[in-house]
Amino acid sequence: MSIVTRFPPSPTGFMHIGNARTAYFNWLYARRYGGKFVVRIEDTDRARYQPEYVEAITNALDWMGLDHDGEIVSQFSRQPRHAEVAQALLEKGQAYYCYCSPEELEAMRVTSKAEGRATFYDRRWRDRDPSEAPAGVKPVVRIKAPLTGVMSVHDEVQGDVSVAAEQIDDFIILRSDGVPTYMLAVVVDDHDMGITHVIRGDDHLNNVFRQNVIYDAMGWAQPVYAHLPLILGPDGAKLSKRHGAASVEDFRGQGYLPEAMKNYLLKLGWSHGDDEIISNEQALEWFDLSGVNKSAGRFDYQKFESLNAHYLREAEPARLIDLMRPVYARDYDLVISEEAARHIAEGMDELKERAKTVQELAREALFYVRRPAGGLDEKAQKTLEEGTEILGHLLAAFVALATFDPDTVKDACMAVANDHAGGKLGKVGMPLRVALTGTMSSPTIFNVAAILGKDETCARIQTALTRD
Repeated sequence: MSIVTRFPPSPTGFMHIGNARTAYFNWLYARRYGGKFVVRIEDTDRARYQPEYVEAITNALDWMGLDHDGEIVSQFSRQPRHAEVAQALLEKGQAYYCYCSPEELEAMRVTSKAEGRATFYDRRWRDRDPSEAPAGVKPVVRIKAPLTGVMSVHDEVQGDVSVAAEQIDDFIILRSDGVPTYMLAVVVDDHDMGITHVIRGDDHLNNVFRQNVIYDAMGWAQPVYAHLPLILGPDGAKLSKRHGAASVEDFRGQGYLPEAMKNYLLKLGWSHGDDEIISNEQALEWFDLSGVNKSAGRFDYQKFESLNAHYLREAEPARLIDLMRPVYARDYDLVISEEAARHIAEGMDELKERAKTVQELAREALFYVRRPAGGLDEKAQKTLEEGTEILGHLLAAFVALATFDPDTVKDACMAVANDHAGGKLGKVGMPLRVALTGTMSSPTIFNVAAILGKDETCARIQTALTRD
């Protein structure tokens, strides 16, 4: 069997992290076994449909590197096909017209609730002749669900699951306005697209039995099902915006890397021994549904951040600089010059160790992109004021240097410390740090000075000395 998996998001918002994991697992399974991964936009809810969310979904897939096979399918565009199948079910005697009024349905709900029944529709039109239909009423189309017995399904994650037939009502497959319901549309689309494996969140597990009624009524083969557990927030509640970032868009904007995202989502719902760092290549070699966890995973922001720091350290400087460019433009209204890019690249090894996200990396490297501006914090301002004399001596020492590298800068600082600061290098290093970076914390200041170069270092010290 040639495997075909699908990812069918609704364009009603940005891609939630749970949907991102579902997409990744479907992609992994298809790619692992040489199959196809297709994308379908379930856009039949036109009231909530937003074109920009379709773009956000495709951007998220591209960012994660989840390439798909064939064109993206719009479910809305396939409504004639869905209606065609509903008509076929009517002709086969597997579906029927229902003419119940809203008032009748409400009365059934009240009665069903009072009697403690699982379903409320009493199937009153299941075997009636349409000639008895009231005039002027547009009917819905309902499927004929089994009346007795047990419906069972084997799920690759949840195991064997069964429900009594009486728990499944004759649900609507075509509304009175001719619009198909989700249950019909998803089955028709999955069948027509040749989907062999339906891998999705376990909040859809109850839908399996209704969808299988349609598969069986049409004589179509049922797909293999695998329902993934939910992703919860740190407090055990369903992960949402109130926990912090909850969408791919959020995490991307905060400077997380796609390889870290995929690694973390993989570990959040699947395991391979004690491995924590799992590359995309290893995931493609190892992934299988048998390793999917049955229980929900809690999203740990600190663990994700630490994992991102690992991939940040592995990333090439040029790539990171390109990722930093939009951060500077958005957060600082700055453009990285060629000179600043060279400085950042030279100092990248130390910068990486001080950051866990691209956003943090940009903040740590800010002094390479622009000279320290006004508005120093109180501690930095005080350090600068107390170190004015020291900075004067440093400026003279640096101007006299023929070679300007980390070692000669350190030697010059030590000489000034011995001559003017009682041998305390910190009393020299801290005002120099503030003068060059505008902060009390930075990479090794001797390296920073060497990377900036003699002229820029001296210019920044001169600016600090003349600061009001």
